[in-house]
Amino acid sequence: MIRILRSAFLSSTLFIAMTGAAAAQKVELQVLATTDLHMYLEDYDYYADKPDESVGLVRVAPLIRAARAANPNSLLVDNGDLIQGTPMGDWVVRERGVAADQPAHPATAALNLLGYDAAVLGNHEFNYGLETLHNVYAGARFPVLAGNVFKVDGDQDPDNDPTLYPAYVIQERDLVDDKGARQKVKVGILGLLTPQIMVWDRDKLEGRVTTRDIVDMATLYVPRMKADGADIVLVLSHAGMSYTPRQGGEENASNYLTAIDGVDAVVTGHSHRVFPSRDYEGLPGVDLKKGTVNGKPVVMAGSYGSHLGVIRLTLEKDGRGWRVADGSSSVQPIQPRQGDRTAAAAPAPDGEVQALLEASHLGTLEYVRRAVGRSTGRIHSYFSFLGDSAGVQLVAEAQRAYVAKALAGTEHASLPILSAAAPFKSGGRPGVGFYTDIPAGDVAIRNVADLYLYPNQIAAVRLTGAQVRDWLEMSSRALMVIDPNAKVAQPLVNTRVPAYVFDIIDGVTYAIDITQPERFDREGKLVNDKAHRIRDLAFQGRPIDDKQEFIVVTNNYRANGGGSFPWLDGSTVIYQSPDTVQQAIIDYIRAKGVVEPSTNGTFRLAPLPPTLMLTYQSSPLARELLREQPALTYQGPGEDGFALYKIDPVKLGGGK
Repeated sequence: MIRILRSAFLSSTLFIAMTGAAAAQKVELQVLATTDLHMYLEDYDYYADKPDESVGLVRVAPLIRAARAANPNSLLVDNGDLIQGTPMGDWVVRERGVAADQPAHPATAALNLLGYDAAVLGNHEFNYGLETLHNVYAGARFPVLAGNVFKVDGDQDPDNDPTLYPAYVIQERDLVDDKGARQKVKVGILGLLTPQIMVWDRDKLEGRVTTRDIVDMATLYVPRMKADGADIVLVLSHAGMSYTPRQGGEENASNYLTAIDGVDAVVTGHSHRVFPSRDYEGLPGVDLKKGTVNGKPVVMAGSYGSHLGVIRLTLEKDGRGWRVADGSSSVQPIQPRQGDRTAAAAPAPDGEVQALLEASHLGTLEYVRRAVGRSTGRIHSYFSFLGDSAGVQLVAEAQRAYVAKALAGTEHASLPILSAAAPFKSGGRPGVGFYTDIPAGDVAIRNVADLYLYPNQIAAVRLTGAQVRDWLEMSSRALMVIDPNAKVAQPLVNTRVPAYVFDIIDGVTYAIDITQPERFDREGKLVNDKAHRIRDLAFQGRPIDDKQEFIVVTNNYRANGGGSFPWLDGSTVIYQSPDTVQQAIIDYIRAKGVVEPSTNGTFRLAPLPPTLMLTYQSSPLARELLREQPALTYQGPGEDGFALYKIDPVKLGGGK
């Protein structure tokens, strides 16, 4: 009898448990995310002055609307680097203005129209200064977050400094469960960004704000959010992801956040890459099929409006509230591709967003089409890694002329002035359309912005010859370390290193020996004191004196530590201009009237074994310019629409 009763009790208990499990309330919540829009609001290339259906918030908007229609349980967030990038960003700040008596900034207005639920600041939000930043977001009808950026209140106690913008927000959402019933779910959204803004925009921020570590602040805030009632916690992290163990203070720390108890999902960005994708194969804890890191959904939606990020969360209600039972992520490209071909057309631009942006678009077109001078020849960046290019030369000359005038009559006036510039648009990860190509004829402001993408200010540093050499050693990381004995083809360019750190210093001459190992790592730390990739470094035709002092013109980003170059941490800055490099180029071209594209042989590749097989990836358009590069031969199509070229080591610089 006892056995029968026990059996009946166990059966009833199991039935109740099964019934309870079957009746568990579930909500399918999706988080839609954009990141690194960089003012690509329109589907337009202002540099080429033509439409471009592969970019733009107007093309992402239909994906947003479709996703919301499929699942109304949606949050829409932006992950930063919104207000700087295309010439529209410069036009609205420098021409139209963003004061209180002006219409809302077009980026803020567009996000308002689409009903964004929250946004985090990115590092480029600080490029125009704090006043502009505040004016831009004053009209935002969504929370703007920045939990690890603090105001300096002047009382010498950093512990009580308030945040520049709120760290987090908790939104009570009215969601529909799987039975059709409405449920209240409290969603906590935390916003953090790379603390390196204090390096890159030191001149605008020092003494006014400070930053703290991303992971440390998340560890502090998440329990508070839970205590404040958050059922789930979503982190908007304007930072990339790292393959190396955490040490603290990293620029790219988003994947570390998935190890924090209480974090349910992470939206990341900053790196202009896509997650989940093969970009992140081998990342510790990654499941690319499910789009998770350490079991938690993570998404990175490319850049310029190339993708919409989607996180799907299955929420279940237990005795304590709602929790995440399962989650995954994916990305939706606005222009799907198969290999180097477009597999499907992009969605038509959103009419409402386009109408909202029309006045700003027309104002930008008028701005970028203004002629500032003429060029006697074509200026392009298709061969920037093989030797001097006319575009980099023009930027270097404009910078040198500006600083020479500024330093006249000062204690620095007697020192020789060198000028560092990089071939910003040189293909690589941004894609096959990412090249400068300015035809002969009128040079307009859009062409200047094509040469120099960023609103950086001119800066000058005072360095020794030895420090200049180290600068170039760090820069040479943009070229691969080549095995001179290899019997297989090797690529010349290290696409993991962005072109904007390939500084070419005009005023000296040098060779780069790509068969030598790197002297510095990506953090600017000396890792091989025997390595010397820079050869034959000379000034005025004679070997450089390591103790001789030079003025080197650059930009505020590099001078204050951007790129982690040795000796460039702000301590060697002797001059910084209120003017941008773009303005210096415009003034230089206007003063000359006519520009004759030329190079002066600043750098070359050191001689290589004649049998070495090297390849160079560039635009298919470079084929029509191969007369400029007799060392190159077209090989055929490369990946993602690029063309592949073979390098003849003998014609490049002679065999050794």
